[in-house]
Amino acid sequence: MNTGSRTSAAAARAAAVPGGRLSRLARLGSLATGVAGGMLAEGARQLAAGKRPRVSELVLTPANARRVADQLAQLRGAAMKVGQLMSMDAGNLLPPELAEILARLREDARTMPMSQVVQVLETHWGKGWEQGFERFSFTPCAAASIGQVHRARTHDGQELAIKLQYPGVRRSIDSDVDNVATLLRVSGLLPKELDVAPLLAEAKRQLHEEADYRREAGNLRRFGSLLADADDFVLPQPVDALTRSDILAMSWVEGAAVESLADAAQPLRDHIASLLIGLLFRELFEFRLIQTDPNFANYRYDTAGERLVLLDFGASRPYAGTVVEAYRRLMAGTIHGDRAAMSAAAQEIGYFQDNIHPHQRDAVIDLFATACEPLRHAGAYDFGASDLAVRLRDAGLKLSMERDFWHTPPADALFLHRKLGGLYLLAARLGARVDVARLAAPWLV
Repeated sequence: MNTGSRTSAAAARAAAVPGGRLSRLARLGSLATGVAGGMLAEGARQLAAGKRPRVSELVLTPANARRVADQLAQLRGAAMKVGQLMSMDAGNLLPPELAEILARLREDARTMPMSQVVQVLETHWGKGWEQGFERFSFTPCAAASIGQVHRARTHDGQELAIKLQYPGVRRSIDSDVDNVATLLRVSGLLPKELDVAPLLAEAKRQLHEEADYRREAGNLRRFGSLLADADDFVLPQPVDALTRSDILAMSWVEGAAVESLADAAQPLRDHIASLLIGLLFRELFEFRLIQTDPNFANYRYDTAGERLVLLDFGASRPYAGTVVEAYRRLMAGTIHGDRAAMSAAAQEIGYFQDNIHPHQRDAVIDLFATACEPLRHAGAYDFGASDLAVRLRDAGLKLSMERDFWHTPPADALFLHRKLGGLYLLAARLGARVDVARLAAPWLV
């Protein structure tokens, strides 16, 4: 069997994932020690310069920022995922320095060394597994928070993508999430007033689901069926005979990374963004099932077949009919400028806590109106020329400065925001022009 090769660059990025609970806890303990040491050093430096440092300034030094991001990236699994979730779902409520630290985790994925890959394969496929393949590349073609993907070819010529879960991810989910939250809280990186308990509970639930690769295979099959009538999309097909709880085997689908098409012809960029935004409306209003992870790596484009490749369905989430209907009324109210309808729908979804002040409610409604700006725009909305993301960030930051406002919306809202925000960012990256109102019209008339 040809096992492929490992490049020096890939080897440099490889790092064994600590699989045991104690070894993972030790990593977090050493991180806390390093942060504390960095705080003492920075405090001594500022005192020597005649300054009276604040604790928050000592925690959020560049060196400590690197310590936090690098250590969470090495732990991967839940520790890295909770950072990703917080950076995307609660970023407007976090200090900008922390948001920047956590955002780095979306781009930073270390890979397992070959020896650990072999160990994972032997654990789940047994010794001699390589006899079933003509070729298996140990150099991963993709890596993320809880797993990495390898390319393989069977003896009958079938090209496969093999997703391997990092060792220890499933059994460490709850403790990792709790440990990271504790670390961020005691270090002062999280505001004390921000109740992240619902978010952390949801992070645990989703991570347990994402760590079940048999469940993801089922999601993949379900989306394939739902999109069977859509020639513009193509999805991998799961291979049940090789799939395990920690291994997902799929057919290999060729495609170029969508962000690599930023310089492609304008009509192609517009087409790709329109497909994805239109798909989100189908997911919400028709399927009531949303793939909530908008990572750019989950979308590729098959230029030969002129089809958009959809990947990674571990984070698929069903939405209840009552929630879907409330979002329909919220969006329709935004289009028609009906603030009373928007407020009632937002209340039903769970955006407002009981003691919210009237001006805070108005500010949230204004935020919705801004987020739905492309829906109200006549014709193609130019995401590349828009400062929509900046305005949303600034409005969120302004609202978050009011300490009595901090309120974590329900998980359904957070994950939908995550998907919509990610698609907006991708459309902006592509400089796409999309007639969002036309795409949404079938459900919002």
